[in-house]
Amino acid sequence: MSRLSFTLAIVLGLAVAGCDRGAPETAQESTASSAPKAEIDTGEAGAPMPAANVADPDGRVLNLGSLRGTPVLLNLWATWCAPCVKEMPLLDALAGEYDGRLRVVTVSQDMQGAEKVEPFFAQGGFARLEPWMDPENNLGFAIGGGVMPTTVLYDGDGKEVWRVQGEFDWESEEVRAAIDAAIAG
Repeated sequence: MSRLSFTLAIVLGLAVAGCDRGAPETAQESTASSAPKAEIDTGEAGAPMPAANVADPDGRVLNLGSLRGTPVLLNLWATWCAPCVKEMPLLDALAGEYDGRLRVVTVSQDMQGAEKVEPFFAQGGFARLEPWMDPENNLGFAIGGGVMPTTVLYDGDGKEVWRVQGEFDWESEEVRAAIDAAIAG
């Protein structure tokens, strides 16, 4: 009986400790970020681009393995991912800036597919990005990492040059230098 009493006391204690005591009257702003700063990572350099199929809302299929000849910046994103949503206009601008020298391919990982992606693209008014989708997340598993957004730069031969996991400043001089070096090399 004492073991049961002890267990009940622990459960009751945890339940009381978890009670909401109410939020403070004014929220305190924090300048600290809980997410680490995203950085360019060359740890997977040389890995081949997965030959995965992605589709658009009209049912057109794109096999990523067939994208040879032009470097590809492949971005995995989702409509529910705030950093992903923030990056999309920046990636659209980047696609315009590097038009003909770099193909920017954004692939939604939204499980609802076109139901979520079409309205997002309509609202965003992107000039260069296409609404590719991978609702079963096959591409995410093939690339690995498990962080969204994940963006991988592949050279013209379909080999990974570098990747970024998490929110990144696609307007920075750092990224332009890294892309320019990959395109030139």
